[in-house]
Amino acid sequence: MKKLFIYVTAFSMLAGASSCDKGFEDVNKNPVLATSVDPIYLFSNAEFGSAIATQFYQMQIVQQINSPYTGVMEGGNHNTVYDPNSNANFNSLYLQNGPVNLLTTVIAQTKDNPARANLYNMSRIWKAYVFMVLVDTYGDVPYFEAGKAFLEGINLPKYDDQKVIYDDILKELEEGTKALDSSKPIEGGDLFFKGNIAQWKKLGNSLLLRAAMRYSKIDVTKAKQYVAKATDPAAGGLQSSNADNALIAFNSTFNHPLAGYFQGTERANVYLGKAFVDFLKTTKDPRLKVIAVKYETPSNPIATAGAEDTTPANQQGMPYGYNESTVATAPDFPGKIGSAFKYSQINRRTTGKIDAPEFFITYSQTSLLLAEAVQRGWATGDVKALYEAGVKAHMAQMATYDVLATIPAASQDEYLAANPFVPAKALEQINNQYWVSSFLNGSEAWANFRRSGFPVLPVNTYPGKDPSVKDFIKRLVYPVREKSVNEANYKEAVARMGADELGTPVFWDK
Repeated sequence: MKKLFIYVTAFSMLAGASSCDKGFEDVNKNPVLATSVDPIYLFSNAEFGSAIATQFYQMQIVQQINSPYTGVMEGGNHNTVYDPNSNANFNSLYLQNGPVNLLTTVIAQTKDNPARANLYNMSRIWKAYVFMVLVDTYGDVPYFEAGKAFLEGINLPKYDDQKVIYDDILKELEEGTKALDSSKPIEGGDLFFKGNIAQWKKLGNSLLLRAAMRYSKIDVTKAKQYVAKATDPAAGGLQSSNADNALIAFNSTFNHPLAGYFQGTERANVYLGKAFVDFLKTTKDPRLKVIAVKYETPSNPIATAGAEDTTPANQQGMPYGYNESTVATAPDFPGKIGSAFKYSQINRRTTGKIDAPEFFITYSQTSLLLAEAVQRGWATGDVKALYEAGVKAHMAQMATYDVLATIPAASQDEYLAANPFVPAKALEQINNQYWVSSFLNGSEAWANFRRSGFPVLPVNTYPGKDPSVKDFIKRLVYPVREKSVNEANYKEAVARMGADELGTPVFWDK
């Protein structure tokens, strides 16, 4: 009897346990928590996250933005290595919720789904853009294994040869653009064009043109081959107006990445570069009036900064080669206003707004690159007309920042009349204007400066510069963390690419 009682008791306990477990999983589910995310939301976050801060190195290397300060403000201003600033692109783009991981996930989720074919190909195109920025900044980077920690458990991705990465970028841009199909579902959650296929084809081709032109110094045959693919009308064409610009429109809630830099605690420490201001002044460029300003009290917030002098003749850019102490010895030193210097700053009501847009690739840039391609004989067209279209497009683009930045069509025409296109100086004029057109787009301004050699800028002779820098910084060094966390792959990349130094050029800059 005792044995029977034990069996019955045990059975009852098991039955009770089974009864208690019934519905346990359903009860413990959050009824409002999403168990899956539509990949379009991942894609739009990747677009948004592609807007990254490039003020400490890229914008300073091309001498558009300057700060004399050492310490946390250092980078391109003194041609020195400062990890918290040089790792910005790497960390932002490879971030767990950054563009590389998000786009890799979207591609994996949509690759075999015909209903999301357009999203799949848009993601291929934008992933190519993101990796152009990474390669142009660092050289060899993780590519084929990147973003696969969750998908395949790859936590320490290998670095790939930058030349191989660019070959795949060309392939992805060509194939992804060609495969876009307006007869298939449109992805309205796209932040750039709401899924408009015609505009995405133009974007893909314009990025292909940009990538093709990177080869201008090292492989003319390849450059010409891919310029032809990008400009083939049957492929969908290039960007043809400012309506085709790829940009993020920030607002008062979601601020531009540089909002704090221009408007916050660093506002009194940031100035326009001398070469940039001088170029705009010399050519009497109407953009100077809407970009540059001298505040009565520059260290104050804009509400109490006082009088705003935007008169072009009064603007003065800060020269490079100095720190906060030695800049007082610079020629024509203007003095200080409290803790701030009397050099020109970015206008916080226009291009320096907290909700200023971030431009990734524009009609202006594309027109100027096409003008160069035609000048080199790699495409057909009217160089002068393309050049002028590129200049006017950027001047018109200024109104996107604010109505105060609007440059009338008459002023645009007056500028071109006063600064006519000269065929003998075509490459210099085109790329000088590309430099201006890429203002605040630091990664692209720096890349094209290295590729084209224009504008001709004065060498930054700061005495404390990194010894590997002979004239200008060629690439940024890898994050310190990579050297320890991903040591084996880091060492393999350096052995293949060359020293992990500011003076080591990327492959297309040889």
